[in-house]
Amino acid sequence: MNDDWPEERFRELRHRADPEIDQVVSAYLATRPQGGNPLALVREVIQELGRAKRQARESSGAKSAADVFAAIDFPSGLPDWGHDRELLARGQAVFSDYGLHQAAALFCKCLPMAYVEVSSAKVLAGVSDLATHSLTRRVAETGQMLVDVMGLKATDSLAPGGPGYTTAIGLRVLHAFVRALVDDRFPDWDAERYGPPVNQELLLATIFDFSVVTWEALESMGVVLSEEDRAAHLYTWSVFGHLMGVEACRDRPLTLDDVEPVSTRLGRLYEASDDGRRLMARLLEEMEEFMPLGWRKLPRSLVHWLFRDAAYGADRVPRLLDVPPPAWWFTLLFRVMRAVNRAGGTGGALDRVARRLGAKAGRHIVIALVDRHSGGRAPFRIPEELAREWRVRQSRGAVAARRVKRGVRRGVRRTVGHRTGHGASAARRSPSPGGGGTVP
Repeated sequence: MNDDWPEERFRELRHRADPEIDQVVSAYLATRPQGGNPLALVREVIQELGRAKRQARESSGAKSAADVFAAIDFPSGLPDWGHDRELLARGQAVFSDYGLHQAAALFCKCLPMAYVEVSSAKVLAGVSDLATHSLTRRVAETGQMLVDVMGLKATDSLAPGGPGYTTAIGLRVLHAFVRALVDDRFPDWDAERYGPPVNQELLLATIFDFSVVTWEALESMGVVLSEEDRAAHLYTWSVFGHLMGVEACRDRPLTLDDVEPVSTRLGRLYEASDDGRRLMARLLEEMEEFMPLGWRKLPRSLVHWLFRDAAYGADRVPRLLDVPPPAWWFTLLFRVMRAVNRAGGTGGALDRVARRLGAKAGRHIVIALVDRHSGGRAPFRIPEELAREWRVRQSRGAVAARRVKRGVRRGVRRTVGHRTGHGASAARRSPSPGGGGTVP
C-alpha cells in the first residue's frame, strides 16, 4: 500500500476539521448580536452563497458582495501547483463530454456513498432539516456545484471570482458554520467516534466521490475514461479541494497512485443508519417522480446496477440503504444482455444499453433539478450550451408545461397503483414531500 496513506493518517484526518477557517468563523460569530446564532448564520451563508454564485456566473472576476464573505479574509489565488490550464481544461471536458452520465452517477452512486457514512448522513439530514427544511434542496446545491466547477468549459471557473472558485470558498465557509451549528444544536454528537462534523477524512472522501467513484459509475454505464482523462479529472478536483480546505490537497494534487490506498481505507466507513436510509428514500422519491411513464423505477435500478460489483465493500451500499429492488424489466434486460455479450459478436451490446439508460436517467434528473429548484434565492441553472446539447429547456413556459405532464403521469400512476393494490402501501412507505424536517 502507498506509504503516504497509513492508517494513522486517516485517524488524524478524522479528528481534524479546518482550524484556520474555524477560528475565523468563531471570531466572526462572537461579533454578532447575542453572540451569533449558528442556525441563523447557516441560513444566511446559504442565501449569500447563492447570491455570490449568481454574481460570479453573470460577471466572472467580480468580487462577491456577500456580507459574510466580505467579513472573512481569505488568501486569493490557486495553489502553486494548480495553474496547469491544459490539465484543468481536460479535466473539465470529462463533464462536458459525459455530463448526463455524471448526473446519473451523482444521484445513483456518489450521493448514496455519502449516505452510508453515518456522520455524513447525520449532518446532511439534520442540517438540511434545520436550515432549509428540505433534504433535496441540498442535493440541488450539490448538482449546481458540479456544474459550476466542471460544466462551463472554461478553466477560469476556478480562478478567483469564477463560479467554481466562489463555490469552493463558499462551501469552506459553510462547513465551518455547520460545525458551529452542530456544536450548538446536537449536544449528543459523538466526537470520539465521528470526529468533528465535515472533518478532513470526509472532505477527502467527497473529492473521491466526485472523481474516482464517478469513473467507476461511468464504466458501469459503458463509458471508459482513458488514464490521461482520469488523471486530469482528479487534478481538477484536487484544485477545487485545495480551495475548499481539503488538507490532502494542500501541498499537491491527488494522483492515480493515491486511488487504491485511499479507496481501501475509506471502505471501512460504510454503515447503515436511519438518517442514511431516509436520505436515500427521499432522493429516490425525488428522482422517480420525474421519470416518464414506464420508467419510474429506472433510478433505483441504476443504483443496483452501479453498485453490483463495486470494490472496497461498496457493493453493500444498496442493502445498507434499503434501496427497493430494481424493476423486473431492468433485471431481465441486463441478464439477457450479459448472456448476449458472453456469446460474443455483439460489439458491446451491454455497454450500449447501459450508456443509453444512464443518459436517459441523467437527462430526467437534470430536468427534475431545473423544475424543482430553478426558482428561489439559489436557483439551479445549467449553461445554455449544455441545456441545448442535453435537450433540457429551462424557460418558465417549459417548466410549466412539464408540470402539467407530471400531474397527468401522477394521476395515471395513482390509478394503476389503486387497481393493482400497490397505491396505499406505496404511499405509506414514501417519506413526506418536505423530507420529514421540522422547524426548530
